[in-house]
Amino acid sequence: MGFSGAVVLTDLNDFITPSQACIKPVEIKKTATEGTQIRVDDTGGYYEVRQDGGETKLETASISLNDCLACSGCITSAESVLITMQSQKELYEILTANKLAIAQGRPNDVRTIVVSVAPQSRASIAAKYNLTPLQVHMRLLWFFKQFLGVHYVFDTAFSRDFSLLESAKEFVRRYRQHRATGGVLPMLASACPGWICYAEKTHDYILPFIDTTKSPQQVMGSLVKDYLGSKIGLTPDKVYHVSVMPCYDKKLEASRQDFYNEIYSTRDVDCVITTGEVEKMFGEQGLGIGHVPEAEVESLFTKAVASHDTGIPMLAGTEGSSSGGYLSYIFRYAARVLYGINLTLEDVELGRNGVQVRAGRNIDFKEYTLTLPNDPTPVLKFAAAYGFRNIQNLVRKLKPTSSLRRRPTATSDYHFVEVMACPSGCINGGGQLKPDDDLASASRDWVARTEEAYRWVANKAGVQFPEANSAIGVLYQEWLGGEETEKARVMLHTGYRAVEKTNVSGLAVKW
Repeated sequence: MGFSGAVVLTDLNDFITPSQACIKPVEIKKTATEGTQIRVDDTGGYYEVRQDGGETKLETASISLNDCLACSGCITSAESVLITMQSQKELYEILTANKLAIAQGRPNDVRTIVVSVAPQSRASIAAKYNLTPLQVHMRLLWFFKQFLGVHYVFDTAFSRDFSLLESAKEFVRRYRQHRATGGVLPMLASACPGWICYAEKTHDYILPFIDTTKSPQQVMGSLVKDYLGSKIGLTPDKVYHVSVMPCYDKKLEASRQDFYNEIYSTRDVDCVITTGEVEKMFGEQGLGIGHVPEAEVESLFTKAVASHDTGIPMLAGTEGSSSGGYLSYIFRYAARVLYGINLTLEDVELGRNGVQVRAGRNIDFKEYTLTLPNDPTPVLKFAAAYGFRNIQNLVRKLKPTSSLRRRPTATSDYHFVEVMACPSGCINGGGQLKPDDDLASASRDWVARTEEAYRWVANKAGVQFPEANSAIGVLYQEWLGGEETEKARVMLHTGYRAVEKTNVSGLAVKW
């Protein structure tokens, strides 16, 4: 499977493939009467044999994705089992259920289906099929809405504007607190679920450093279930939200208990399908991505601007890396708010106007610093650390030198780090498409080609900064009641917790 290295390369103690059953012991309270026995037949079925000779076949235990996430024994090595619970099959079942409800005259049982598409997924499809991301988006619009019957298709780059703004504001707060009282820095990016899973399960001392802002996927989940649902008069359980993402780790993120609505028994993101699974959907329907119609771009919850030539809506670009541009945006935001320095994108990318850019020992690590005139000491020091090798180096520098310390400290002198589990970042996620030649699947040339497709949007339509997205400002007021409200905190932020390991010896289990 295509999980990130940070998820897979944790402290494993077992491995479960889809053809195996979970063997982790589960405590079961005894309720049977004394004298009952268990019989196993030739097919592996279990029967409870009572004293009177009667038998009752025992049901096979069913382990849900939520159960697995609550278990610290094998989740990091059993993702290949968990992902089967979120796939295009689930979306097909909801679509079929909707059609049946309509045919039987049960309109109240029809669920509104929303699909939100990540820009990295669009870029991957564009690179493989020699299309532009705009063409891909319009073809996905036609496929999901007009062909399959989905109600809405949104753009996750839209919800990322919320994530960028909230992350930038949180960084400034932390930076000022750090200068005043020694607050917790560096702030570490939180958009990569593989990185979060790794931190919670192996290095709990890292958790206070991680940005509390939700990822674009989960911000879109809040927006869809809470705001859109209320606007169209539906409760969250009547809206089915599907997210198209570049990596399998996003399935784990969507399944976190933090993003589950206890009142309506529903998740903010009900199902995550990868870029590869979308390609399979076209094949299952007998269609080719390169030969389907295109639907006009819709502006609702889509990062779009009007074309200068035609006035027709088209996708707008985002600055920075193809992993979301967190480093670039937060760096420029902090320079402006903290030091009154207005940096351009070229200043950050090319190292101008007090900005220095330094490559690391490998291509997945890069350092950015900002110095003030006549002062060589950096006032801002950021880094991009992609891949497990660089993550390991990072966590070593954050490890406390004493377990008696009450406040998290770090030997790292960085103020912010954009952390991504996959080498080359999200554009190279495990759920992305691969070239037809399997030998070239890990090629830097292929990653560069996908990266080029991703940047096509910004080059074609220009970059739209989050604060220039007027729809975001409206939603802050209309949906959240302001930028610093309690509802804004709940809808746009989350928390992290250490997952304790439970060491269970198979020799101690009583059968």
